[in-house]
Amino acid sequence: MIVKLVRNALGLVIVSVDVLTRWSRVKRTPEAQQKVAQAAQGMTLYHFFACPFCVKTRRAIHKLRVPIEKRSAVQGSPHREELIQGGGKVQVPCLRIQHSDGREEWLYESKQIIGYLNDQFGPA
Repeated sequence: MIVKLVRNALGLVIVSVDVLTRWSRVKRTPEAQQKVAQAAQGMTLYHFFACPFCVKTRRAIHKLRVPIEKRSAVQGSPHREELIQGGGKVQVPCLRIQHSDGREEWLYESKQIIGYLNDQFGPA
């Protein structure tokens, strides 16, 4: 019980610091931003709200201005079941990428997810 209380309190602090210290976002023309939005349509981020690695990943998404759907994978959520069925395990953050050829890719590590997003949507 105490561990859960401490974890929740620390999570709230982490999220608060994240919101207060977000850096500037990538600047794009409206046309370029539209292309980013189209490319991101097949992406979904499974996350926990207060997870430090999820916060790190959401910060990168915010900075890159990539409109990725976010789904909470907390216990009892139907999104948690999607994560288990598709990716095979409950580990967050997890980026589900639905490629145009129909195949799915599940990226589990925040560093790997951020690297992929930087490669796809980072400044040239």
